[in-house]
Amino acid sequence: MAVLINEKIDALLEATSRSFYPTLKYLPKKIRGQIGLLYLLARVADTIADSKHGETDVLLKHLRDYNDVAQGKISTLPDLTQLAEIQTNNNEAELLRNVEDVVAGLDVYSKGDQALILECLEIIVSGQILDLERFGTANEDGNISALNSDEEMDDYAFRVAGSVGVFWSKMSLEHLMSLPAEKEREFFEKGIRFGKSLQMINILRDIPEDLRFGRCYIPEQALNRYNLKPEDLMDDKNLDAFRPLYDEYLDLTNEHLNAAVEYISMLPEKQIRLKASCMLPVLIGQRTVTLLRTGNILNSEERIKVTRDEIKSYARKLPLALLIPGGVRRLLQKNKDV
Repeated sequence: MAVLINEKIDALLEATSRSFYPTLKYLPKKIRGQIGLLYLLARVADTIADSKHGETDVLLKHLRDYNDVAQGKISTLPDLTQLAEIQTNNNEAELLRNVEDVVAGLDVYSKGDQALILECLEIIVSGQILDLERFGTANEDGNISALNSDEEMDDYAFRVAGSVGVFWSKMSLEHLMSLPAEKEREFFEKGIRFGKSLQMINILRDIPEDLRFGRCYIPEQALNRYNLKPEDLMDDKNLDAFRPLYDEYLDLTNEHLNAAVEYISMLPEKQIRLKASCMLPVLIGQRTVTLLRTGNILNSEERIKVTRDEIKSYARKLPLALLIPGGVRRLLQKNKDV
């Protein structure tokens, strides 16, 4: 893949975004770098927010100061040296050590593109700040806090992922395509649901790990309807009691994925690379939902994910599906969770 920003930033991007990198490679060059840079900027914030050590107030200050520098409100980045040293993921540690270069990557792009990147970053960081204020530092002290309502879950999904759907759509309209004014609102709405679908999959797949660090993204009000508490999800013997509620959230995720399929159908036929970059995460998302339907999603030893061979298979099927009339629709329909 051609250099996006510079070799150093590109190396950080490839190292920290193994699941996103295949999608990035499909993107048209006109927007590939901007979307890659937003990923890195958001990943810095995510790494700060998810640090397993440190006082909550300190992490919140680091997060706010980092965002303020990116937004151009202040000039001095927080010292993330100690935070980098305690990261268990070496790639994330390296990312924190090079945060100045990541922020400087904004200068490569036009003022308009910078504004779109920073608008989205602001929303993502607001979600991570809410996360820290709600749950505190991710640690294994045995205390579990939960979201309160489905509305809180939906708001969180919008902030950290639905907002990316808006950004992706704005970049596409700015550089690659146009739509009638009356269609743009629908395009943005489906883009938001596209992003939400991927975040819902993260939430529903990562329940054991999140619980381990004291975070329950399954709302307490919903659990109460089934006479369950967040702590009950720590024991996979409660799977049968939890499964009906869990399936409700899988159904919601499928509805979001269906909107993502409709989003892809709104992209111009000639935008083959853009369609491919959208199709791959939808295909992987559909397959993940199918696996979550039958897996023991409360067993911390059984992390459910799509295999690399399956992802390679999707990558092989994509070019043909994009070239044959109706191929995109058929591939997505055939792969759909039923």
